[in-house]
Amino acid sequence: MNPELLELCETAASLYHRGYAFGSTGNLSLRRGNQIWITPTGRSLRNLSPGDLACLSLDGQPLNSARPSKEFPFHLGCYRAQPTANALVHLHATHSVALSCLAGLNPLDPLPAVTPYYLMRVAPLGLVGYFTPGSPELASAVEHAAAHHSCLLLRNHGLISLGASLDEAVDRAEELEETARLFFLLRNENTRLLSPADRAALAAAFPHR
Repeated sequence: MNPELLELCETAASLYHRGYAFGSTGNLSLRRGNQIWITPTGRSLRNLSPGDLACLSLDGQPLNSARPSKEFPFHLGCYRAQPTANALVHLHATHSVALSCLAGLNPLDPLPAVTPYYLMRVAPLGLVGYFTPGSPELASAVEHAAAHHSCLLLRNHGLISLGASLDEAVDRAEELEETARLFFLLRNENTRLLSPADRAALAAAFPHR
C-alpha cells in the first residue's frame, strides 16, 4: 500500500472528524510526478481508502476508474500555477465559509492579521469571486489567483490551501480557519491588528516563512 496515499486518506479523515468538513464536502489532492491523486466525487472524507482515490494526468486524463471530485479542474489549475505545490486542501470550514459570505471584504486583504502565525502561514490571502462549483469559470479564476497566493478564499464557498507537502497545505488551511474564527470572536471588539511595523519585523525575523 502506498504510504503517501494512505496518509492522504488519514488526513482527510482527521479533517472530517475535527469538524473541518461535513457530509461529502471538501476534497484533497497530491501531485506525485506527472500524476494527481484526488479524493473521489460524492464521498465523505471520513472513511476513504487508497483504492477510492482517483488518479489523473496533469492534463486531466483519467488514469484509473475512480471518479474524481468535480472540483478537479481547479486542482489541476493550481498545480499549473504553482509548480512547487505538491498538495491541495479544499474545505467548506464553517468560519471560512461565513467570512466568504460577508459583503465588503477588501479584495487585497480580506482577513485582517491578528496573529503572527497567520502572516507566516497564510498571508497574503487571495479572494476569488463566486462561480458555480465545478465550473470552468471557477477553475480559471482559481488558477489565476493561485499564481500569486498559496491560500484562497472562494466567495460563498470555502477555502483552498496549497503546500509543498500535505502537512504544509493542512497547516495553512487550519491557520486560515482559526483566524477566521478569531475574526468573528473579535468582530465587535476594539481589536489591535498587527501594524506595518509588526509585519516588517516578522518578515525580517522569518525571511523564509
